[in-house]
Amino acid sequence: MARGLSVRAERWPLAAAFVIARGAKTEAEVVVAEIAEGPHRGRGEAVPYTRYGETVAGVVAQIEAARAAIEAGLSREALQAALAPGAARNALDCALWDLEAKHSGRRAWDLAGRARLDPVKTCFTISLGEPAEMAEAARANARRPMLKLKIGRADDVAAVAAVRAAVPRMRLIVDANEGLKLADLARVTAELARLEVKLLEQPLPAAEDAALEGFRSPVPLCADESLHTRAELDACARRYALVNIKLDKAGGLTEALALAAEVKARGLGLMVGSMVATSLSIAPALILAQGAEVADLDGPLLLARDRAPGLSILGSLIEPPPAALWG
Repeated sequence: MARGLSVRAERWPLAAAFVIARGAKTEAEVVVAEIAEGPHRGRGEAVPYTRYGETVAGVVAQIEAARAAIEAGLSREALQAALAPGAARNALDCALWDLEAKHSGRRAWDLAGRARLDPVKTCFTISLGEPAEMAEAARANARRPMLKLKIGRADDVAAVAAVRAAVPRMRLIVDANEGLKLADLARVTAELARLEVKLLEQPLPAAEDAALEGFRSPVPLCADESLHTRAELDACARRYALVNIKLDKAGGLTEALALAAEVKARGLGLMVGSMVATSLSIAPALILAQGAEVADLDGPLLLARDRAPGLSILGSLIEPPPAALWG
């Protein structure tokens, strides 16, 4: 059966500026790969990330370079060796999962060995800002089960304290996005522990996190930028209590599921995250998030509008995707 591949870049405006230690954005730039085979079409969405040397044009070019192999019937398993981990492989991998589900008449989670897909509670991200601004944003989202606070410097702990005062009983996690320095880490983690923060994500630059070996943090540390695939897991296991798996970093659901299995086998905690994206990016990550300690899959909640059909999200509870969306 003949296959056809199409690829396009899309821009989705955000409801408000999304600010982290590395800068701000006002729209989600995504790349969608679509593989048609007979009456069925499989789709996958990816988010090129500048931090990893990716651009929209570059990811589109990578997918186009794989056109001949994809249209000749490249399997999902063979794709893992054909493309390096990253956004391009993620878009194609998720499209192939979707296509297989459509052809088989089975849901993607069934193909992944799960009898059912339970709803997932996501944390909600509060962008980096002045303490009063972050506290007000926290109050506006006080009914959510967990908030994720972006910080970028050691003195941003004042913003965490302001949020804690605004929402005294809220579960909080903090993401530094590589923004802290080793010299500040003992003090910052002690203050975060006092504020009852549940975890601190990626405190140091990935290239410097060997310094975490032997550091006894009073707040569990979670790897993000330091972990992409199984190749980095040994090092991360020596430095972190949890790891954050994202489909765009792993290069798709196939590698992400294999990585998650190894994470659990090692007794590490699992966080499942995503870039700022539409429901099409989040849908496959829901399979990965089953049983995870933390899900950070609020991308669609940050958009001015989502694609239709999209995920059904009641508050912070994400329902399984409709087949018309993915899988």
